[in-house]
Amino acid sequence: MAKTDVTYSSYLDLNRILAAQHPASDAHDEFLFIIVHQASELWLKLCLHELEAARELVIADDLPPAFKMLSRVAQAQRQLIASWDVLATMTPHDYSLIRPHLGGSSGFQSAQYRLMEFILGGRNPDMVTMHEATPNVAEKLHAELARPSLYGEVLRLLRRRGFAIPEGLVGAEFNGPHKPMDEVTEAWAQVYRHPRTHWDLYELAEKLVDLEYHFQRWRFGHLKTVERIIGFKKGTGGTAGVPYLESVLKLGFFPELLAVRTEL
Repeated sequence: MAKTDVTYSSYLDLNRILAAQHPASDAHDEFLFIIVHQASELWLKLCLHELEAARELVIADDLPPAFKMLSRVAQAQRQLIASWDVLATMTPHDYSLIRPHLGGSSGFQSAQYRLMEFILGGRNPDMVTMHEATPNVAEKLHAELARPSLYGEVLRLLRRRGFAIPEGLVGAEFNGPHKPMDEVTEAWAQVYRHPRTHWDLYELAEKLVDLEYHFQRWRFGHLKTVERIIGFKKGTGGTAGVPYLESVLKLGFFPELLAVRTEL
């Protein structure tokens, strides 16, 4: 039976959401800074919801519904990328009024961002250390490292479909970054050379390429926004700032899906 006492505000819990902004200064732009980051965390939450469900569908070899989920993540990533344009309206002077109030907090500490990285396959166990003070968060990150990533499950699916994926790779714990392998590149080359024969795998590969493309665009937007606002100062969380952001641009998720393009 449909509820009749539900309102737009109560359904969305707007009272709590709209009361969750607590500026620590009188700086006008702190409101912008808080809202952009809170909205980004909500988009990340949606991305995780879709990626985790898509991975289960890959395990079940039920790919069509997964395509919709992966496409939705790519569209959510567009929203995350666009958020940098809004944040970039903050000038260096505007940010200088906020920064003293941030303490050691930093987007680098976002557990949801790290979990999304881990699910996609960009895994560095050392990154869990900063979350050890929050046991439930650290536990979730460790649990993710103890199972195959989304790409790990895709490679398992390729093996089940008869492609020559090394058995040791399929059985690995996947608790570190995936390193490119010629055998995997060759498997994808077979898919790309005969797309009609392997259409669902071909489409899956392109969905994954979309995710990496948008993730790197997000990273680049982060880099240029930080560069524009604070130059080459160190980040609030103790990172090197722009140099660190430049270094992570070199870290991909699905190396064979890019390498295969050279093989065709």
